[in-house]
Amino acid sequence: MTENYYQNNVRFLIAVDCIIFGFHERELHVLLTRRPVEPLKNEWSLMGGFMEENESLNEAAEKVLFRYTQQKGIYMEQVGAYGETDRDTGGRVISVAFYALVQMEKFNTSLAQNFDARWANINELPGLVFDHNLMVYDALALLQYKASKEPVIFHFFDEKFTLPALQDLYETIYQMPLDKRNFRKKLATMNILDRLGVKDKESSKRGAFYYSFNPKKYEEYLETGKRFSL
Repeated sequence: MTENYYQNNVRFLIAVDCIIFGFHERELHVLLTRRPVEPLKNEWSLMGGFMEENESLNEAAEKVLFRYTQQKGIYMEQVGAYGETDRDTGGRVISVAFYALVQMEKFNTSLAQNFDARWANINELPGLVFDHNLMVYDALALLQYKASKEPVIFHFFDEKFTLPALQDLYETIYQMPLDKRNFRKKLATMNILDRLGVKDKESSKRGAFYYSFNPKKYEEYLETGKRFSL
């Protein structure tokens, strides 16, 4: 039996909140829900929940992500901890935020009805409960940094993508336009993509070739001593 060495110390709740990003129609979106309980019931909120006694933080976040997306193996990363004493009007709660990258084409829209949820353009977010807007802002800043140093954003795509779509995604993450020639030159220099033998004919008559990210080529690129930079 484990000794209760800290029984005289104050106890409080620990929650996880997930900033679930999705990319659709050249825009970055965040999955929001109507808060189902008081305080601030029916106000817009991030997806979250309390950590159970037998869970790690990562396990708690994975539980929340699966509950709201029904997807496993989602790329996620811890953003930070939020512990202002008055951050939650319901009581003393410390929240640890994670961001996750979801393929929106795999998202089951019936889940949105179950949880009164919707995707919101990151540039058009409503006021969220507690400090959730700050969490989104911090998550985007971290995603911008990670996307410039590691090939994390390929998790947004289901196996294939076009170069215009890839540039659109980088531009919406960075919140700024990128020079097309320089962008493609950097990709060509790294040689981490495979061009597929099919084209996307929906966006233009000429069409754009589909590509896929090649993890093996990426590892070989890193072995040369170079680093990912976009």
